[in-house]
Amino acid sequence: MRIDKFLWCVRYYKTRNIATEVCKKGHVTINGQVAKPSREVFPTDKITLRKDQIVYKLTVLDIPQSRVGAKLVDIYRKDETPTEAFEHLEMLKQTKEYYRAKGTGRPTKKDRRDIFGFLYFDENDFDDDDEVEEKQEE
Repeated sequence: MRIDKFLWCVRYYKTRNIATEVCKKGHVTINGQVAKPSREVFPTDKITLRKDQIVYKLTVLDIPQSRVGAKLVDIYRKDETPTEAFEHLEMLKQTKEYYRAKGTGRPTKKDRRDIFGFLYFDENDFDDDDEVEEKQEE
């Protein structure tokens, strides 16, 4: 079976075309050699592919007839990806959340809501503290 078809069958890529493009870019290796999309895959081959900043390491156990369900993927491949790779991705996600310094760039949706509430809040609408509490309860 072709490597692009195998990667599509074991659900690493959504379409075969995406798998083919990744192979053309050189992100997939079989037994340490860069693989073209038409390269044949056999059981016991070691596949390394880079996807979403993670380097996946797979061992081919068997060749599927066609695309398989998510629960059956482990029958056809053994995932030997180190857990450090997934931890590194999680750390990258957390750092991106705090990347934007407060007060720089366009306001976020939350910032816009706060600005709207500040600008359009009229203190004259409330004459007494009791009325303020009543309006807040509503």
